[in-house]
Amino acid sequence: MRATPSQHTESMTSGAPARSILKFAVPLILGYLLQQMYLIIDAAIVGRWIGVGALAAVGASSSIMFLIMGFCNGACAGFAIPVAQAFGAGDHHKMRCYVSNAGRIAVVLALVATLLSCLFCEKILQLVNTPADVFHDAYVFLFLQFCTIPFTIAYNLYSGQIRALGNSKEPFYFLIASSFLNILLDIVFILLLGMGVEGAGIATFLSQAFASWLCWRFIRRRLTVLVPKGDERAFNNKKISILLNNGVPMGLQFSITAVGIIMLQSANNALGTVYVASFTAAIRIKYLFTCVLENIGVAMATYCGQNIGARRLDRVKTGVRDAMGIMMVYFVLTVAVIYPFADEMMMLFVNGGEQEVIANAAQLMRISNWFYPALGVLVILRYSIQGLGYSNLSMMSGVMEMIARCGVSLWLVPAWAWLGVCYADPVAWMMADLFLAPAYLWLLKRLRKDHRIPSAA
Repeated sequence: MRATPSQHTESMTSGAPARSILKFAVPLILGYLLQQMYLIIDAAIVGRWIGVGALAAVGASSSIMFLIMGFCNGACAGFAIPVAQAFGAGDHHKMRCYVSNAGRIAVVLALVATLLSCLFCEKILQLVNTPADVFHDAYVFLFLQFCTIPFTIAYNLYSGQIRALGNSKEPFYFLIASSFLNILLDIVFILLLGMGVEGAGIATFLSQAFASWLCWRFIRRRLTVLVPKGDERAFNNKKISILLNNGVPMGLQFSITAVGIIMLQSANNALGTVYVASFTAAIRIKYLFTCVLENIGVAMATYCGQNIGARRLDRVKTGVRDAMGIMMVYFVLTVAVIYPFADEMMMLFVNGGEQEVIANAAQLMRISNWFYPALGVLVILRYSIQGLGYSNLSMMSGVMEMIARCGVSLWLVPAWAWLGVCYADPVAWMMADLFLAPAYLWLLKRLRKDHRIPSAA
């Protein structure tokens, strides 16, 4: 059954691919830039007004959060792929069946992830060699982050479904609102009430809850094409299976990658509090720049999903090529900003007297920057393959990243100390590319040869 899309949806199956990708990606990028900005402000408030120890406490658990939240967010992104494919094919009935059954899976995922992570919070921090002087604050912050899991899953599920219909603007607006709320609450809880790291955790909890509520409200009031009705609400084992086949590999991809990051975090934590603080400061700024590349990739998942649903393999190839060009232009811009100003960026988090922290963090930023093209190729190909419906294939890139980071943690960090930490991400990105590039070419050849376009059944 084909239905007329609402004014809040947009097809990416016609027009210039570069224009479609940019039109979708720009609000997405702006939203995540804003999200990273409030994370930076959060870290700056913690580091400058509470202290380097508190900054280290927040950063000591960052890899753990990536492991758990990465799986949840990746799974939700995977749940959106059949929605995008059904929308591209014009089958709104099937699309709403996927929406209904994705909600069931998300509820179970939220309950299990929250319960297990909160239960084992202390054990987790012990496993990653969290320094004793920041252990208590790290525990408080991490526990509160775990409590936000249901709201984070809800936001990523709803926003993923909205984006699957080609609408990236509304999730951007919701991020703006939640980001400003987070900053306001940081000021109230940390600066005015003196709640320390606990205040930062509560601020994040409340802002995530607000973002998820805004998405839910928008779908119910303005994007009713996504609201299941009648038999569309029924449990469908086949739809559940397809959703899990897309969501679980994408979630595992992030979790597998996170295993390597945890190994790296553990090796870095063992170097001492100064290096933990350096890593935390550098990562905050690095994500501000790399989230642009990541979201070009996210745009490609929706773009490829819609076009494969519409059986437009030609547009998939052209879109990937255009995305690579956009990525290279962005890389040149980052070099012009990061290389001369890395030290000044790090002074957002600590005062000028913490020269060792500033120098270490700036060094990591500059080294990583030269390898952004490798990261760009990674995310564009990874998300494109996922959008084509081959999440299991893209998951293997996560395995390559994990192997690389584990190798760096076991051999390079003990030999080179902080310099080894700086090269961990570049090595991981290049290892993943060695798998993804031939995998993408093989997939295109297979699709042409078989004269078959995979879509959600």
